[in-house]
Amino acid sequence: MNAQRWHGHVTSAAVVGCTALALTVTGTTAQAQPRDAARQTLPANDGWASYGTGTTGGAAADAEHVYTVTTWAEFKAALAAGGSAPKIIKVKGTIDAVSEGCDAFAAPGYDFDAYLAAYAPQTWGLDTDLSGEPADSPEGLRRVSAANQDKAIKASIPANTTIIGVGKNAGFKGASLQIRAVDNVIIRNLAFESPVDCFPQWDPTDGSQGNWNSEYDTAVVYGSTHVWLDHNTFTDGSHPDSAAPTYFGMLYQQHDGELDIVRGSNYVTASWNVFTEHDKTILIGNSDSESTAVGDRGKLKVTFHHNLFSKLVERAPRVRFGQVDSYNNHFVADDSYAYTFGIGKESQLVAQHNAFTLPAGVSAAKTLKKWNEAPVTADGNYVNGKPVDLIAVHNAEIPAETLQSGAGWTPTLRTKVDPAKAVPGIVGARAGAGKIC
Repeated sequence: MNAQRWHGHVTSAAVVGCTALALTVTGTTAQAQPRDAARQTLPANDGWASYGTGTTGGAAADAEHVYTVTTWAEFKAALAAGGSAPKIIKVKGTIDAVSEGCDAFAAPGYDFDAYLAAYAPQTWGLDTDLSGEPADSPEGLRRVSAANQDKAIKASIPANTTIIGVGKNAGFKGASLQIRAVDNVIIRNLAFESPVDCFPQWDPTDGSQGNWNSEYDTAVVYGSTHVWLDHNTFTDGSHPDSAAPTYFGMLYQQHDGELDIVRGSNYVTASWNVFTEHDKTILIGNSDSESTAVGDRGKLKVTFHHNLFSKLVERAPRVRFGQVDSYNNHFVADDSYAYTFGIGKESQLVAQHNAFTLPAGVSAAKTLKKWNEAPVTADGNYVNGKPVDLIAVHNAEIPAETLQSGAGWTPTLRTKVDPAKAVPGIVGARAGAGKIC
């Protein structure tokens, strides 16, 4: 029996078990896992997060540090309880971080129509940004409103924590999980609906026509180590970009990324997740600047395997600096597709044994996008059921962005590698939230 504690009392509850016994096979050894999925740890050799001390999350939590939560307030209280002692937080049902709506965050006097009137290009122009606007201006009131939302929807995840969904319908709407400057975190079996920025900022100087810029990634790994994200679903849900309005002739963008891994983070594995219906999906390394590079060089080691990337525009992922291993993933594009892998500054991407499903008229050359001069390994990949040399196709069709072959390292932290041709069926059946229970 497993003890669950909340608000000072302890009750006895049935074990939340996903299988009678999970047996993970790693190389030539069999590793038994606990019946309770909440106490399962990352298997040995399962990507970069298994390096060194490995990733155990809150598996060692005692009964006093196991919580079941059903509301945003309970979730944040559980995170704060017990410091960095091992803890398990079981999420039951869908928790809405913005249940009171955007109006609950608005500063007194904030009015969106007044904002549009004040900063319309024909009135304000496109040469000056809004950083100098005073506190009582429409932009000043927007800043206060945005700060209110920021405080409300961000949740800081402590070290030595497992957060896991109970059953098939657990997750978060409108939340932003902040994994900052900690070690040893596991996030599993959760469906995330991307947070909607209630107060995007208009930047007249962004591009030739100005742009709307939004905040809030679904999950941020910032200066953290040993993080395992497994069997989660990330989606824009009921607020797709396709339904967003335009103002000043530009999309009113209310989404940022689904997953960012930045600022010297290291040893991350993302396995068996679904990333779907989003624009700027995953960013590894957030800047080319030399000041940022100092903390990123030699870090940002991340593994992606057996994930489904569906109906995305770009960044699956975009990589700077890191040694990123992407294998056995399935990428399904639609007509909005821009690219899959972004080859950024000093990146060392290995992309092997992946499957791509591209619509008619979309070339395999688009799977790789060169942002900076950096080597890449891409072999054993299939496109629409046939083997394709992604680098050769890219270089032949886009000679102005010729890529160097050979990332300069060979991944060793892998469990079973499936044939690329079989990946769509395997990943389609087993990836995403609700598939481990």
